[in-house]
Amino acid sequence: MFKRVLIANRGEIALRIIRACKELGVETVCVYSTADKDAPYLRMADRAICIGPGPARESYLNISRVISAAEIADVDAIHPGYGFLSERPDFSEACRDCKIEFIGPSPEAMGKLGDKVACKNTAKANKVPVFPGSDGAIEDEEEAVAVAIKIGYPVIIKASAGGGGRGMRVCRNEATLRSSIKAAQQEAQAAFGNGAVFIEKFLEHARHVEVQCLGDKHGNAVHLFERDCSMQRRHQKVIEEAPGPSIDRRKLEKVAEGAARLLKASNYAGAATVEFLMDDHQNFYMLEVNTRVQVEHPVTELITGVDIVKMSIVIAAGEPLPFRQKDIAIRGHAMECRINAEDPAQGFRPSPGRITTWEVPGGPGVRMDTHVVPGYSVPPNYDSMIGKLIVHADTREQCLDRMSRALDEFRVDPIKTTIPLHRRLMQNSDFRKGGVDIHYLERLLK
Repeated sequence: MFKRVLIANRGEIALRIIRACKELGVETVCVYSTADKDAPYLRMADRAICIGPGPARESYLNISRVISAAEIADVDAIHPGYGFLSERPDFSEACRDCKIEFIGPSPEAMGKLGDKVACKNTAKANKVPVFPGSDGAIEDEEEAVAVAIKIGYPVIIKASAGGGGRGMRVCRNEATLRSSIKAAQQEAQAAFGNGAVFIEKFLEHARHVEVQCLGDKHGNAVHLFERDCSMQRRHQKVIEEAPGPSIDRRKLEKVAEGAARLLKASNYAGAATVEFLMDDHQNFYMLEVNTRVQVEHPVTELITGVDIVKMSIVIAAGEPLPFRQKDIAIRGHAMECRINAEDPAQGFRPSPGRITTWEVPGGPGVRMDTHVVPGYSVPPNYDSMIGKLIVHADTREQCLDRMSRALDEFRVDPIKTTIPLHRRLMQNSDFRKGGVDIHYLERLLK
């Protein structure tokens, strides 16, 4: 096991990794920007090192500064968390060049699965269902039109190197497709440093179902079942739950087995999520692979009992998975609400500032992953998520009722948060029935 790990992230995931390391007897070094200099979780680390000013490109996204901090602190490994440098093959490679273990996949595995075009080809070779579309990056308008005619409109343009809705365009006719290709390429280049885009068939009414997987350095890979993340806004997840409601378990088992097979074929070591869209007939089509721990990992932890963050560290240290597929079972139902410092009543306008009242819920089956304490000031520099409220119960109905009760207990002032929206959704009849599609929330809020 490692002696000392550097955490190249901030906020609740930094605290989550600190806790996992402490339970493994591993020392922690936390890097931070000047915007986070007073963050309370820094006191829980064994050491904290400032790596630059507030803008992420000058601190958390600056590879040379992160590596310099790691060398100064003499760490054995770096955990990137999610976001920032977590899916950058060049960062993974820089760690390897400096003889620092990257807690995540190798640069080769990350490149193979993180690039959507390469990943799609690997998936096809391993019988994982994929969308009909272009075989590789689209070079010009004429190629795009030819692909669209072959698979039929509507189609969607996607950035090969990233996600989060950037570089993405839905096209329902040739005119829109022609006018969107160059704009999508430019947006992808600006966001990810890679302007490659590809085209796939677009599903009008789809659910977002993803499979959590773990692979080790000994050729083993398992899945930890699925999460339904269909309640989202502008391709950003709002609520996640597991298991997915009203899904044919036999179909899903085949898809989950394929996801684990994809990791094994890619020599993948670490936590990964294979994301799918599911149509009205419960046909699955792979979206992408997230080559890192995800925001919603606690949902899977609660239904399987597997500590995904701790396992990512154990795997990076070279230990084999301590369980086989047959050892993993679903226990009850879990749900997560992302708590963001945003005002839903004002178009989700960011609401940074000092928090004077912070009263989090508790009781049976309630978990709160957050770095916030009373008096904490939410900086304007980063993602607006300030916590994750997760609940677990025996059934989905009990889970919904427990989440509703927990949200009623939650008090945050004076900043605005997404808590009122979550309270509303817990009482929404369509959501309670299960099976809302990825555009449901946008229609609801119109």
